[in-house]
Amino acid sequence: MVLLSSLPQLFLLFLLFTFTNLCCSIPVNTSKDYLKLPLLHRTPFTSPAQALFSDIRRLSLLQNRPSFKSPVTSGASSGSGQYFVSLRLGSPPQSLLLVADTGSDLVWVKCSACKNCSNYFPGSAFLARHSSTFSPIHCYNPLCQLVPHPQPNPCNHTRLHSPCRYEYLYADGSKTSGFFSKETITLNTSTGRKKKLKNVAFGCGFRISGPSLTGASFKGAQGVMGLGRAPISFSSQLGRRFGNKFSYCLMDYTLSPPPISYLMIGGLQSSAVSRKRMNFTPLLVNPQSPTFYYIAIKSVSVDGIKLPIDPSVWSIDELGNGGTIIDSGTTLTFIAKPAYREILKAFKRRVKLPIAAEESPDFDLCVNVSGVSRPALPRMSFELSGDSVFSPPSMNYFIDTGDGVKCLAIQPVNSDDDFSVIGNLMQQGYLLEFDRDKSRLGFSRSGCAKP
Repeated sequence: MVLLSSLPQLFLLFLLFTFTNLCCSIPVNTSKDYLKLPLLHRTPFTSPAQALFSDIRRLSLLQNRPSFKSPVTSGASSGSGQYFVSLRLGSPPQSLLLVADTGSDLVWVKCSACKNCSNYFPGSAFLARHSSTFSPIHCYNPLCQLVPHPQPNPCNHTRLHSPCRYEYLYADGSKTSGFFSKETITLNTSTGRKKKLKNVAFGCGFRISGPSLTGASFKGAQGVMGLGRAPISFSSQLGRRFGNKFSYCLMDYTLSPPPISYLMIGGLQSSAVSRKRMNFTPLLVNPQSPTFYYIAIKSVSVDGIKLPIDPSVWSIDELGNGGTIIDSGTTLTFIAKPAYREILKAFKRRVKLPIAAEESPDFDLCVNVSGVSRPALPRMSFELSGDSVFSPPSMNYFIDTGDGVKCLAIQPVNSDDDFSVIGNLMQQGYLLEFDRDKSRLGFSRSGCAKP
């Protein structure tokens, strides 16, 4: 992701105008139709400790401050992104599995330019030569300025019609590079119709390397669907066509059989939840990290008792440090240290169950729930800006770590400068609507499919 605030303002406005007009070749959708994509869940971890390790690795990628040469990157590729979307790309359509990630912007897939593609099984890579609608973006097209390039920039020394080359870097040295291109995608709408969307910009990655993007850690995905706030993200490109909003429900994947979660691009399904049952909080913009969806926490309560946390703990400072983001690709929730200490203290004081005999080195509070069918655990609530309260059930932050043992699935962030993260476990069971036009996040316990 290019740090958009680093570009001259007039040039940035020109790029945004150009991108809106060039990439969105079909009219704005004025109907109540929307895209509905199943979110496929895979559990890549054999233990909560592995999930924690993967989350910490992801955060080290997300919290690496961006620059023009090194963008904020998709931590989903670290293996912690557990929700996948099947995307049908090209003509005829080729089905590929992408990680759905609100913490990154670029949509990219593993590509191949093979002539004899017998060595590739279906869905292992996007076969560019097999699509009649594949089109690399030209090097001097203004869209090319929206992605990071290899250094030195090949556009400075090439012919006018050379393809736009991108290079997307990761904090651990991993990278994907190839051609920034345009393609047709085929998606299902809420009414069951298939809709072809032309000229969707994406990274066609011919070179993929590094520990984050290869081997078992990528869990069979062929790329990443960036849902961040920059113009190149999937939600930005399709937003203008479908009401400039998207939503999802992350269902409890520990149930058997697991219920289906959905990613919806477009207006909220009116029959799913009444507007009167939606709570709204503003989405904040951090100029230093414009990809992320920030929310403002005002206070935290445990069992209705407000904790003595300085409100400045939750604020974004003048350097862009701090704040709280909503992230679909991080499993656990990470809280600023001063607030975490008060939350942990309150839970320890109010929990009525015996502390687990065997201490877990990965979690600070574990309780013994053996023989208790419905353990009573303290209830936590977040008071958010906009006079809304987010009060998830205890199952969203107490997880099973062993037979008869539940642990508090909240962790402190590593540095005082890092932001807090509301992870996907904390979001389970909620319909979350990211309304980009009104810059607000809506949430409700109603509207998600019941198991």
